[in-house]
Amino acid sequence: MVCPQFVLFGDSITEQSFRPGGWGSALADSYSRKADVVLRGYGGYNTRWALFLLDKIFPLQSSKPPLVVTVFFGANDAALLGRSNERQHVPLLEYKENLHRIITHLKNCSDSMLVVLITPPPVDENGRSQYARATYGESAVELPERTNETAGTYAKSCIQVAIESGVPVIDLWSKMQETVGWQQKYLSDGLHLTPEGNALVFEELLKILSERGLNFVDMPDDFPHHSIIDDKDSQKSFQGRK
Repeated sequence: MVCPQFVLFGDSITEQSFRPGGWGSALADSYSRKADVVLRGYGGYNTRWALFLLDKIFPLQSSKPPLVVTVFFGANDAALLGRSNERQHVPLLEYKENLHRIITHLKNCSDSMLVVLITPPPVDENGRSQYARATYGESAVELPERTNETAGTYAKSCIQVAIESGVPVIDLWSKMQETVGWQQKYLSDGLHLTPEGNALVFEELLKILSERGLNFVDMPDDFPHHSIIDDKDSQKSFQGRK
């Protein structure tokens, strides 16, 4: 039996998700022998650059497209013009259009594919400034390259795209800020996730998967558990498995 694929498509927050305590590694562990979790995260990428990857990662002619794809972009698109990371900036309307193009492409790959959008997380501007000084010294730019207000605007646009496209969305920007002290609890450098932040993404994603009948408890194993293999006639236990 060939396991279905879950592809995690996004920027550095996705790329880092297979690190210890990451939401991707938690997903791979939970769906062991149920689904193959494939990491396609690209640090520093915005939705404009992500469009160039679609045909390469998700070819339309694939005979076995992914069952689930998470699309997690926006943290870089929301970088501010005139600041240190302005080359990553994508205007808000273009960001929305790019998300629509990504979703359309994925739906053209498979009309049964579950596409899950994830909004950019909130930004702890003080945490970003502290990270910049620790990394680049006191000469680091004082003005943050991202603000929480701008991240929230992109998050709201991501939600709008999800509604317009009829796909589920994890509103990470709002969900994290429901917790007092979210800045230190969920963010390691004002932007990227702590183990607790990763756990929140995993929990929210698991809710959506479960609602769509894809809870790992209910999905079949690829091959039989060792305890049910007939040691007298092992071949019988593998009949019908492809």
